[in-house]
Amino acid sequence: MNLPFDAKKLDALMEEEGVDLLLASSKDNVAYLLGGYRFFFFHHKDAIGVSRYLPLLGYARGAADKAFYLGNSMEAWQQEWEPLWVPEASNCQWHSEKAAREAGQRIRKLGLGKGTIALEKGFMPADAYAALQEELPGARFVDALVILEELRAVKRPEELAILKEASGTIIECMVEVMTTTPAGTSSLDIAERMRREETQRGLNFEYCLTSIGPGWNRAPSKKALWRKGCALSLDSGGNRHGYLGDLARMAVMGQPTQLMKDLLAEVEAIQMAARSAVRPGATGAEIFEKALAEQAKCPHKDEMIFLAHGMGLIQHEAPRLTSTGAVPYPGPYENRPIEAGMVLSIETDMKNPGVGFLKLEDTVAVTPSGWKAYGDGARGWTIAEG
Repeated sequence: MNLPFDAKKLDALMEEEGVDLLLASSKDNVAYLLGGYRFFFFHHKDAIGVSRYLPLLGYARGAADKAFYLGNSMEAWQQEWEPLWVPEASNCQWHSEKAAREAGQRIRKLGLGKGTIALEKGFMPADAYAALQEELPGARFVDALVILEELRAVKRPEELAILKEASGTIIECMVEVMTTTPAGTSSLDIAERMRREETQRGLNFEYCLTSIGPGWNRAPSKKALWRKGCALSLDSGGNRHGYLGDLARMAVMGQPTQLMKDLLAEVEAIQMAARSAVRPGATGAEIFEKALAEQAKCPHKDEMIFLAHGMGLIQHEAPRLTSTGAVPYPGPYENRPIEAGMVLSIETDMKNPGVGFLKLEDTVAVTPSGWKAYGDGARGWTIAEG
């Protein structure tokens, strides 16, 4: 079978965890396993009627020919144009509880009613989980998070191409918004302009954190106005075909002061120090060591925070490089080598009382010989004339 993922790797990950069947339920992981298929009707929201959309893809270890997909009653239309590789597809569900019951029945027919089933516990509604327990009283349920993260960690060339395109598009949008926004525009209107620019360029807009100096509140607001002499930080995420571009850049209304130049140079130095450690075989600890050593040299080191993490379909995924970041999770790649094809987000931010919030966030792919940055333009102060 021509599968859109590495089945041997998935089988090995499942065997290592003692898992007999994987049941994916998040739209991101279902799309990954189906080679990018996402049902258009529920692309943005899941709720309908008295329940919600719950796509389920079941994959038995070593038996791709027995995989099944359970979707909504309207999905047959899309699948007529986009056939699925899954041998058994049933599109008859409107309720999450009933979808889970059908999944349980299919798992029993596969002879795995007393097996170990890996679920996406963070993306499994309570009614669906209860239904699975009733249908499979002898089964053992474990979390599928690590298996699915590791499966996605090394990106295929086509995935890297999408991430590169999404990253470059976000930088284009930032430069356009930064250089054409008139003085006195609110941060809420700036974020809305980013949404429109990203959407017009084919991205699915997700967010735009905005901060106007000298404060560092990053929530878009009608009360925050970009005026002459003020710094502007934009940190925006938009996805193409589910793959996320997430970058941060700086602008100033008018000419940057010497302090502004000095501060951004310090941030840039830390970013480049982190990149210098990125290569196949490096660990998260090595990347952080390089960055933090550079930070220790900076005159404003106490105002800075450095972070690096994996990214792809979501903002923080494998390789997770630290267990002490702002988003709490274990960091298995802190002392485990990264591989070519993995993608990192490297970010340094600063809260300076005189200038405000400063941040650079970059997307860096691990290559066989080192690294390659995506969307690497506009790294200095972008100047708006107002």
